[in-house]
Amino acid sequence: MKFEKKILCIGAGYVGGPTMAMIAANCPQYKVTVVDINKQRIDAWKSQNLPIYEPGLLETVKTGRGRNLFFSTEVTKGIKEADIIFVAVHTPTKAFGHGAGMAADLQHWERTAHEIVKHSNSNKIIIEKSTLPVRTAEAMERILQANDKNIHFDVISNPEFLAEGTAIADLKNPDRVLIGSRETKEGIKARKTIVDVYANWISRKRIIESNVWSAELSKLIANAFLAQRISSINSISALCEKTEADVGEVAYAIGTDSRIGSKFLKSSVGFGGSCFKKDILNLVYICHGYGLTETAEYWESVVKINEWQQDRFVKTMLQNMFNTVADKKIAILGFAFKADTGDTRESPAISVCKELLEEHARLNISDPEAIPNAKMELAEAIKQGTGKVEFHKDPYEACKGVCAIAVLTEWEEYKSLDFKKIFNNMKKPAFIFDGRNILDHKKLFKLGFNVFPIGKSALKHY
Repeated sequence: MKFEKKILCIGAGYVGGPTMAMIAANCPQYKVTVVDINKQRIDAWKSQNLPIYEPGLLETVKTGRGRNLFFSTEVTKGIKEADIIFVAVHTPTKAFGHGAGMAADLQHWERTAHEIVKHSNSNKIIIEKSTLPVRTAEAMERILQANDKNIHFDVISNPEFLAEGTAIADLKNPDRVLIGSRETKEGIKARKTIVDVYANWISRKRIIESNVWSAELSKLIANAFLAQRISSINSISALCEKTEADVGEVAYAIGTDSRIGSKFLKSSVGFGGSCFKKDILNLVYICHGYGLTETAEYWESVVKINEWQQDRFVKTMLQNMFNTVADKKIAILGFAFKADTGDTRESPAISVCKELLEEHARLNISDPEAIPNAKMELAEAIKQGTGKVEFHKDPYEACKGVCAIAVLTEWEEYKSLDFKKIFNNMKKPAFIFDGRNILDHKKLFKLGFNVFPIGKSALKHY
């Protein structure tokens, strides 16, 4: 079959795979290829067991796979053939040298840019899909245009705004698609080309065009604002517990104000995921770089509140379990950073479990999708041997013989567990620490549990 355009995505992770699957499903006239140097990951994309879990993803992949959606490790071939290249490589927080702990580590991104130059034989549109610092496109342009092949590259910023667990729904019906380019004749033409790709299934009213710098910065700011709302309500949750107010009622009351809105006002043990902390710290680093100290400190406080909330959760457990959890069995229900994903990156469960292990607790960890990742996240802590860890797919098995339960992920199935059965198989007194406020606390109290929600008065039998 002859295709109108050949689209390549370099990087087969949480962004590249789902995005390309959606483009292929809705644009049969384009050949879409996803490449990655990780053969195991590519093989998984070709199978029934995809490397990431997202509701509806497998069905979307199957729509195009073998027709116009292909997965390969042949990066060089993909670059040579492509008209449009999406760059969706990993850009973690830098762990060494200048800017360590805050700046984005761009070594994978820069290596990819050089590979594109090396193997290209024709003009191409290059799309930043990875989350990158503002003005990164300028650096990419310098690398791409420094070629002696007389090849022209247009760099477009098309940041992703997907939420894990709802990525397919977000791709099908996004709030907006943001496409930024240089405000030159060539840049605007390239931008329109990418607009035409998304317009195959998305209303043009939802496709926002901007300059490339606005697009790059908008991604960081969007995540910063969302994280700020979570940290704001979490800071108030502590005050609610002291004053016997109910954080759920407070959130509802302020959320009905149209100027504030109700989204991202759900108090919890804290936010996680690959983006929020990383992007905020990147923003902090950028602000410091421009001498904007007060702005940097403001946004850094969002991360500090999140870490404090997780530490506060553990302290609540310790204080109410008679100031020690040494050799006590505790069930951890949920390890993914949110429901409907197996992703554990920056999950609050990591720090909570590590702190409990430092206190010599014995943990039974259960999660429908995240156990393999949980094992990797806790490998070093387990090796140190200060506490003990078991993993159970079945939440009932995880809760057998424990004296406390900590709910750390808002999986829907946890709401319908038979807690009477669980209570009967626990040591007494039995504790539940609901880090997501998803359970019926009054019902649990009537069953005999001592219940500790977030931002609400505890229900205790002592």
